Amino acid sequence: MMKSIHEEFKKLSDQERAAHLQKYFKTGKGEYGEGDVFLGLRVPTIRNIAKKFNTLSIDEAEEFLQSPYHEKRLFALFVLIDLFKKTKEEDRKKIYILYLKNTKFINNWDLVDASAGPIVGAYLFKRDIEPIYELAQSENLWERRIAIMATSYFIVHNQFSDTLKIAEMLLNDTEDLIHKAVGWMLREIGKRNLEIEESFLKKYYHNMPRTMLRYAIEKFPEEKRKSYLKK
Repeated sequence: MMKSIHEEFKKLSDQERAAHLQKYFKTGKGEYGEGDVFLGLRVPTIRNIAKKFNTLSIDEAEEFLQSPYHEKRLFALFVLIDLFKKTKEEDRKKIYILYLKNTKFINNWDLVDASAGPIVGAYLFKRDIEPIYELAQSENLWERRIAIMATSYFIVHNQFSDTLKIAEMLLNDTEDLIHKAVGWMLREIGKRNLEIEESFLKKYYHNMPRTMLRYAIEKFPEEKRKSYLKK
């Protein structure tokens, strides 16, 4: 099966699109995705491959997660998310541990955003979530993004306190991609409980990075949004 999957990726690769993706995901020297390489597949295509080969084992998925090709790593994450949803508790723990062991391969925002909630957040929900706080203090940009994005699973279940604590920890982060992720999660809280989001904003918006604030208030009525930006 492994050979068939590799052949599928090769058959569907598009070098022109790959070149575009390498610019889009900032793979140049000194950029956040430095050195990453692409095959040129679209996300729906990768999802279809994951569905087609949905009998892949956890260990086989890990091999793809360690691929130099971005799309194969995303494919592996889609497979692991599906396995996590339908497997028994013992294997869910195995997937969670595998994920944290391989964070160096989950190294761009699309990979993090697709997987942190459905795997890390889902596994730690109603467990000791200290690992998320440890990730939030990591020197690695992507581990910090995993931390805040993992809490998206909590938000869906109307549990906001950990998202707010992680957001507070990341207020002074220097990375724009963290500002965007935190602002996004604050906005998601606001969709479910605007009072809680605004309570956080009123406390911190003066010191909040501008990008984080803009993302957090993006869906506010125009006048309210402008008032936050003026203050």
